[in-house]
Amino acid sequence: MARFRPAALDWLRRYDGRTAGADGLAAVIVTIMLVPQSLAYAMLAGLPPAAGLYASILPLIAYAAFGSSRTLAVGPVAVISLMTAAATAEAAAATGIAPAAAALLLAGLSGLMLLAMAALRLGFVANFLSHPVVGGFITASGLLIALGQTGHLLGVSARGDTLPAILTALYDGLTSRGINLPTLVVGGLSLIFLFWCRKRLKPLLVKAGFGPRAADAVAKAAPAVAVLASILAVGQLDLAAAGVKVVGALPAGLPPLTLPPL
Repeated sequence: MARFRPAALDWLRRYDGRTAGADGLAAVIVTIMLVPQSLAYAMLAGLPPAAGLYASILPLIAYAAFGSSRTLAVGPVAVISLMTAAATAEAAAATGIAPAAAALLLAGLSGLMLLAMAALRLGFVANFLSHPVVGGFITASGLLIALGQTGHLLGVSARGDTLPAILTALYDGLTSRGINLPTLVVGGLSLIFLFWCRKRLKPLLVKAGFGPRAADAVAKAAPAVAVLASILAVGQLDLAAAGVKVVGALPAGLPPLTLPPL
């Protein structure tokens, strides 16, 4: 079995002020992007929005100490959120465990398995994964995620773990309640803004005289801008009374570290 050696013991010896400045800029960009993303991924996983914020903190710190890649993006992702929702829903239906507790147990078991695989140097197994299989998995996950979020965009309830279940729930929601127009307007404008920023904003900023890195940083802040703009719109126009669902108050501080229910 290979011996563990924290990667931080190697890179800290070569750390200098220039690297610290670059890391500081990266930290600002990651923070701006991670807050709205973590809230959305928590909802995708069927968990309270605050859980996404909490789950985004420790992985970044742990990977900085033990990770071997300087370019790997660490944090919640859509596919894992989708798989978490499916696993916790099945566990809750079979045992009655709360989804948050099931997600905590799932995260702990996954972490132990990954540590064991890292200790045994099993990363090479990924070389045997077929590209068509991986591509099909990612494409199918993307379709499920997009359809699963359509209900939130239209203001109807459409929960499900499979494509037929999502489509059935979406049809039932549309026929029973119909589309909530304020929700559709807020969601549609946010999508248009995000797509425009992704494709057009950076070239426009570069033409205006911004440096490539500064233009990239501003363009990547688009999700945070969309969140802030929607917060102002909902608050000023009282859109919650019109049926636009809001996250609500998040608990202050951090929850205590506890062991998952075994």
